[in-house]
Amino acid sequence: MSQHGVGPRAVTRSVAFLTAGVLAVPALAGCGSEDPSGKPLAGQDIQPAPRDRITDGGTLRWAVDSVPDTLNTFQSDADATTTRVAQAVLPSMFRMDASGRPERNADYLESAKVVDTEPKQVVLYKLNQQAVWSDGREIGAADFAAQWRALSGKDTAYWTARNAGYDRIQKIERGDNALEVRVTFARPYADWRSLFSPLYPKDVMGTPDSFNDGARKKLKITAGPFKVKKTDREDGEITLDRNPRWWGEPAKLSQIVLRTVPRDKRAAELAAGTLDLAEIDPAAARRITVAARPHPSGSPLMGPGADRSAADALESWAVANGSDEEAADEETVARGKLRKATAKYARQQQALGGFEVRKSLEPAYTQLALNGAEGPLTDERVRRAVARALDREELAEVVLKPLGLPTVPVGSHLALSGQAHYADNSGALGGQDTKEAQALLADAGWVRGGPVEEKKKDKEKAAGPEGGKADGGGDDEGNDDSKAHDPAGHLAQDGRQYQAPHQGGAPGAYAPRGTAAPAKQEAAAPLAKNGKPLTLRFVLPSGPGSKTLRTVADRISRMLERVGIGTEISKVSDESYFKDHIASGQYDLALYSWPATAYPATDARPVYSKPVPAADGSLNVEQNYTRVGTDQVDQLFDQAVATLDEGESRSLIRKADSRIWAAAGSIPLFQRPQLLAARKNLVNAGAFGFGTPVYEDMGFLKKGAKPASGPSAKGSPAR
Repeated sequence: MSQHGVGPRAVTRSVAFLTAGVLAVPALAGCGSEDPSGKPLAGQDIQPAPRDRITDGGTLRWAVDSVPDTLNTFQSDADATTTRVAQAVLPSMFRMDASGRPERNADYLESAKVVDTEPKQVVLYKLNQQAVWSDGREIGAADFAAQWRALSGKDTAYWTARNAGYDRIQKIERGDNALEVRVTFARPYADWRSLFSPLYPKDVMGTPDSFNDGARKKLKITAGPFKVKKTDREDGEITLDRNPRWWGEPAKLSQIVLRTVPRDKRAAELAAGTLDLAEIDPAAARRITVAARPHPSGSPLMGPGADRSAADALESWAVANGSDEEAADEETVARGKLRKATAKYARQQQALGGFEVRKSLEPAYTQLALNGAEGPLTDERVRRAVARALDREELAEVVLKPLGLPTVPVGSHLALSGQAHYADNSGALGGQDTKEAQALLADAGWVRGGPVEEKKKDKEKAAGPEGGKADGGGDDEGNDDSKAHDPAGHLAQDGRQYQAPHQGGAPGAYAPRGTAAPAKQEAAAPLAKNGKPLTLRFVLPSGPGSKTLRTVADRISRMLERVGIGTEISKVSDESYFKDHIASGQYDLALYSWPATAYPATDARPVYSKPVPAADGSLNVEQNYTRVGTDQVDQLFDQAVATLDEGESRSLIRKADSRIWAAAGSIPLFQRPQLLAARKNLVNAGAFGFGTPVYEDMGFLKKGAKPASGPSAKGSPAR
């Protein structure tokens, strides 16, 4: 799942129960008749419009974080741009609807269903008879079989990132005709819809050499509304052209150019007219919102010199006109630079008036991770005390309320509201309760005012290499102009693994500018045990895109202080945050994000499975960076992925989530905001939320035409 800013595939714990009867797991949501999955907290915001109102032609310039190292989504260095290209140019048997649930992609599939369960599970795919590759060859069983062999894990010559699901297939063969593909599974697989999305041609998957190298820099053969024309790493662009062999609704755009633009440069690039669509941070969103007002350049609260008071201006004038010639010259130069910067800002604001902010919630959530491998957090009572000290509603409000987005805390580790597997299982752990948190700590032996060994306080202590100043969380981060952007989700349909940080800083929260500090509350006396104070290392990324993340960490530190838990904040570089700290276990507390998935039995298991010792004596944690797991959770995942009854599988996933909550290895906080700047006449594009973009429907309105109302011009509406 993800740190973007730092991020698993689109990115995806011990002693859960103590002893029987001590920690009761409440009745699971979903056991009654009412569907606990609910609805998405926010719908798509894509300016929907019917195709007959859209101009034929035009180029969409879309900002991305990078030109990817590979165009093969099944390789470990695939990233969010890899997925974006694959969605536009390759077949996908299933896509995500606006509620984050898989739906059949009719452009490729007439139908797909389980036709046999005994003695083996058999899925029959009936392909769209018009579906062909760009070289004219029909999409068929040979492509399915080549992808299965490449991803099955049996041939180590294929440099694959993962083989989940494909390793359960026994054979693939043609059905009664060339349009039918029969997939027989050696073991039952509930998440079979996650497979073959995307589907690569046999020319890519057929041999290890073609798989490993053939699709890294180019895709010669495609089968989507667009095709890859050019990948230019020097200029940081990928150009997609309309595919003349596409059999579906013709793409409205003639071209899509994916341009690498750093996040802190995007507002300027939008104003310069070199972008039409870009994911942005809250600061840029504020600029665009202000620009839409009648007199955007007159706002005294934004732009160069906005923080200068009347007294500052008067002092500047006095110095510039004073008797000290050297100081006057310097001040005159400074005033001239300020005038130029102000004029430039005003021109940019005028240009930004042609854009609007489209907002939703990302299919990803921010969590507080608790490292259960060492230190005080090895004790599940201390982990649960940390969780009970948190006011998750307050944290959600800090980040989402100023953006006008729903402030509902996430209630599941394994799905988000609206998805089929979602249920609010947080009751298995319980909500904010200071007295209960203090009681848990007392039970664990942490006493107020206990003796503490004399030790010189090291203000520069770090949680590993590149540690920054440990300041206890005193940043004034509410005035951040940057954003922490998380990796695009590593979902089963993406075929991607956990990724390194994307441009823009760390994941997690986007606390807005101007957020008020919480009212002061009396801190509890510090706790101690065996001569040591209860102080936790809170590791955070230090980059400019991570300031808002640190605001959330500061709120959490204050909440923990109220129950007697101290925090020592260590700021580390964005580049080392995951590799050197989270993945290696050099932290007690950390904030990062995971993407949602429609296939939690497959994608979430490596995130929550119990770590096991490796042959060399190290601990194999897969993606479980909290190092907290239980055999029972593993068993529930195994049962869910092998159960073909969808209702039973969902119930098992919800049970697993309740037990993950009870173990308190990670605490979901809130769904992440999704902010995009879009040219006002751009339609069917923007904040897609859960839904897979429909690339052929994107375009620019005809002159005088108006957009329609509703969540999507083609996709499924939110339930």
